[in-house]
Amino acid sequence: MTLFCFLLYFFTSIIFQVFGFSWKPFDRINLVAEIFPRQDPTKDPENVQKTIVVKVKPQQDFELYRQPNLITNFYKNDSAVLPNFLEKLQKLKNGEKIKIRIAYFGDSMIEGDLLTQTLRKALQNEYGGSGVGYIPIFSSVASFRQTASCKASGWEDVSFKTKGATNLYFSGHRFSGSGSGTYTDRTIQDSLVKIQKALIFGQSSGNSIDVNGTSITLEGNDPVNRQILANDRSHSISLKARSAKNLYGISFESESGIFVDNFSFRGITGVELKKLDEEFIRSVQSANHYDLIVFQYGVNLLFRPNDTDYSYYVKMMTPVLKKFKTSLPDAEFLIVSSADRAFRYNDEYKSAIGLPNLLETQAKLALDNGFAFYNQFATMGGTNSIVKWATENPPLANKDYIHPNAKGADILGEKLFEAIQKEYRKFNQKKQ
Repeated sequence: MTLFCFLLYFFTSIIFQVFGFSWKPFDRINLVAEIFPRQDPTKDPENVQKTIVVKVKPQQDFELYRQPNLITNFYKNDSAVLPNFLEKLQKLKNGEKIKIRIAYFGDSMIEGDLLTQTLRKALQNEYGGSGVGYIPIFSSVASFRQTASCKASGWEDVSFKTKGATNLYFSGHRFSGSGSGTYTDRTIQDSLVKIQKALIFGQSSGNSIDVNGTSITLEGNDPVNRQILANDRSHSISLKARSAKNLYGISFESESGIFVDNFSFRGITGVELKKLDEEFIRSVQSANHYDLIVFQYGVNLLFRPNDTDYSYYVKMMTPVLKKFKTSLPDAEFLIVSSADRAFRYNDEYKSAIGLPNLLETQAKLALDNGFAFYNQFATMGGTNSIVKWATENPPLANKDYIHPNAKGADILGEKLFEAIQKEYRKFNQKKQ
């Protein structure tokens, strides 16, 4: 027993020291702390990110990525960013009956529709539209999400976590089997507006499902198809399948307006999107057209407190971004940077020391691929802002020093909306 306890103690000490884990009570009694002192990661040549080399065009300024509350394409002039998206916003503002869709990709930072629910509400209040957009056939966070209800069971879920998975939707999931579910949109304020309830599904050879107790045949030979199941004032719909394949989700949308689809997947960095091939992405766009694609990742790259080199992420993420840009030539793209994330350093929680390098890396990805960039870290207050948010009264973030809570996510959503509005005003001024 003594030997076992010693070995457990010894190897735990090594693991804490090697991986930079920190827990104040254990740090004081770590067996190997003085024998193998932790090296300052900023002085370790193998752990320090090399100076990023960026190639800018005339009139471009890479340093614009540091500014808060700004969507930038790195040009120093006063032209608006995301002009095609803004042009369509203006059409909605002028009363044209069109649809604008935003695909908002992210990790647990937007799980349960956090941030995106605030952005959606603000955009719909300003430009019109009703409906929560995409709801997956099954969701593990259904009890947490406030904007939609998903009471489902019996579905087989294949996802990014499934080895060799194919034909995954933007959500990172596809569903099959003999399942059932009732789906309700909780965002609609006007009870008189008609809402299209559309099923998004894969290739179907005359398969049928029960919709509100009535059998409906699914018609679609493309990798991704969209079929309106009902167009009425109801905010809810029920499905039941006997042997369905490749179902993705239900979309709740009014006949015109702007819609924000939340595609959150816990624990990923965005690299997982490589599992979607170009033909499939093009089919998604054909069935359910998106005008703006937003990628918000970063905190899951900050999983070790002393990491400062993220050059590997450029190599892994660049093919993903190029694939989306090639497959969606009529869409515009925005990279939203990592928010703040803190670790314990010397008995005090502080922003991860690698965050400046990660932000620079994400800005380079945006610049090199012709995407717009938005610095969420700077917008929320910069260094140690997550610590400040977690200790506010009332708090704006959880004590994990990673995730903003609902109040904090509302602030981030409002800030992003304000940044979009700033570009919209510039667009109108230029046009006039």
